[in-house]
Amino acid sequence: MIARFRPSVARGSVDAPPSKTLAHRFLLAAALSESSSVVRGLCLSEDVLATIDCARSLGADVRLDGVDAYVDPQALPPSDLFPCRESGSTLRFFLPAALRRPAGSLFTGSPRLLERPLGVYEDLCRDKGLKFGREDGGIRVRGPLEPGNFRINGSVSSQFITGLLFALPLLPGPSVLELVPPVVSLPYVKISVSVLRRSGIRIEEDGPNGFRIPGNQVFRAKDVRVEGDWSNAAFPDALNLIGGRVTVGNLDPESEEGDRAYRQIYPLLSEGSPTVDIRDIPDLAPVIMALGSALHGVTLTGTARLKLKESDRGSAMTEEIAKFGARCEIGEDEIRVFPSPGGLKKPDQPVYAHNDHRIAMAASLLLSFTGGELMGAECVRKSWPEFFEALSKLGIEVSLHDDPQR
Repeated sequence: MIARFRPSVARGSVDAPPSKTLAHRFLLAAALSESSSVVRGLCLSEDVLATIDCARSLGADVRLDGVDAYVDPQALPPSDLFPCRESGSTLRFFLPAALRRPAGSLFTGSPRLLERPLGVYEDLCRDKGLKFGREDGGIRVRGPLEPGNFRINGSVSSQFITGLLFALPLLPGPSVLELVPPVVSLPYVKISVSVLRRSGIRIEEDGPNGFRIPGNQVFRAKDVRVEGDWSNAAFPDALNLIGGRVTVGNLDPESEEGDRAYRQIYPLLSEGSPTVDIRDIPDLAPVIMALGSALHGVTLTGTARLKLKESDRGSAMTEEIAKFGARCEIGEDEIRVFPSPGGLKKPDQPVYAHNDHRIAMAASLLLSFTGGELMGAECVRKSWPEFFEALSKLGIEVSLHDDPQR
């Protein structure tokens, strides 16, 4: 799909979509409960639909009524197939839950998803004598996972930590989870612990990088509503820095989502060329780079993990920002963005989304200012299917067209 932009100034208000971060966790908790739960107000993005599919693979009957999910656990025969589409969260959250079963499970997904790091689980399975094998189109694992001591690398992704935090309380004895520092994306770990405690699970923090988890626990059924997504809100809110006047609603100012940090970062970008550590907020890197190219520049640190996301985000944004006349320098764990000396120019060739929803949204921010074309715009369905409709509501002139080459 091609999104064509004409230069526009954003005006008006828009609601942030429901949080994908919380939706994954609420749905997994509901699937692991012993009685029925309701998860209300979902954004039915591709990632959330993947989590619903995998909840059904665990044996939960998930019935959608509009944007509300009614989850009846243990109501369906469990499946050995876990179709994760392109969702890294789904794959990493559900794999330990599947390892509780002595039967084998096959996790499938897009080629890019299966290229993303899974070494933390591969090492764990080897150490515990469990099966972990790669095959065409998937990852095959077999349990059963037993309680005990688990020591894992905390520097790759918080999603491995979350997957184990959800599975270990259900094992027949106590476990200890130790994270080898540095531990990245700590706000996401805190969200997971909060959701678990709201679901009746006891987790004891053991120092800054450890957890003690009693076994034989039971997830308590909940009726919950998903709050607005600060990660996605960062994109329409960024329009205010390039001449727009936009209000973003449906956000909880007391949210535990780490990406609400953009509210502190954006004023720094308006005033000068700050240095921003994105180690805990990697999803904000593309929009921060886009704003740096449009404003006064920016230096991002803690960027090494950007290579491991839906795309190599540092390289992808560097390639696309250059089309607007700006440039970037990429180091081992740092990216410097230099604005165009004469201001942003309209690209004389299409801008590409690199099959990465965050790249597509960040590029759309710049294209709304200059005009131009975005190729592969459909990838926003991964987290915010109505993204372009939201831009149109704000007065951004954008039209969607089929890609004749597809």
